[in-house]
Amino acid sequence: MGFFKTDIKKYKRYSGNKSTLVLLLTTQGLWALSVYRFSNKIYRSKLPFALRKPLLVLCVIWQKWIEITTGISLPYSATIGHSFYIGHFGNIIINSATIIGNNCNISQGVTIGISGTLEKRGVPVIGDNVYIGANAVIAGKIMVGNHVVIGANSMVNKNVEDNSTVLGVPAKKISDKSSDGYI
Repeated sequence: MGFFKTDIKKYKRYSGNKSTLVLLLTTQGLWALSVYRFSNKIYRSKLPFALRKPLLVLCVIWQKWIEITTGISLPYSATIGHSFYIGHFGNIIINSATIIGNNCNISQGVTIGISGTLEKRGVPVIGDNVYIGANAVIAGKIMVGNHVVIGANSMVNKNVEDNSTVLGVPAKKISDKSSDGYI
């Protein structure tokens, strides 16, 4: 099943099984995600450069339009796994080199970006089944494990182990509770 189909399936489940058309017309997170999926497919395709390059230019323009209208920046070069869900739209910034695993949820105000100096400079790699709460910031060359909950308003700048909940500025592990129930 294609990634976009799994995204739609997840959005349907969370919306009480609204129709795909209604979701596509009314859900800003899904607008941004559909532009990302289409653009990423072109970016990763084996199309000849002479065809791929102009298509990517159009994708960037389309992405900027979505960014302006929704406040969501999902660059086509980022890697986002299947069943991705954006709970609420607005002020979501994801670095173009970010890697996000399968079946993840993010809320409004989330920033996933570059930080650090010298050999510690980089962007996060986020595992599978991760829930990221509102206004969380995840930055630097770090690994966020699988089945993790990142609490609202947290600043994550260190590795997070599997099956844990982190909270605070800077984020600290507060429990061994996994993301089950959040996703």
